[in-house]
Amino acid sequence: MTRQVYRTLLLLFLIVITYLFAKEVKNHVVRIEHLDKVVHFGVFFALAFFSHHAFRFKIWFHMTLLISYGAAVEWMQSTLPYRQASLGDFIADVMGAISYFVAIWLFRKYRLRRGEQ
Repeated sequence: MTRQVYRTLLLLFLIVITYLFAKEVKNHVVRIEHLDKVVHFGVFFALAFFSHHAFRFKIWFHMTLLISYGAAVEWMQSTLPYRQASLGDFIADVMGAISYFVAIWLFRKYRLRRGEQ
């Protein structure tokens, strides 16, 4: 896919995710403890993927943007009467983004080693 396609996907994903982060969450019958942390981790892993493929920024700049977005989401949630900010969610955001870039680094390292044999 082209960078333009990834940019479009990133924008659409950001719109949907921002809406969902702002939406009121109703209590469900089945409650899985810390599921929200897993969701935050996965969302920011995916955001890092789209961002990395959409733009040729240095990793530190991708991380700066993603961390800023994570902080903005938590700030937004702190201003909504039916949501609350969580340091744990923010940490899950950061860990999701970091995990993507570590996975890419490990994958490239593996491919280089495999190519040498």
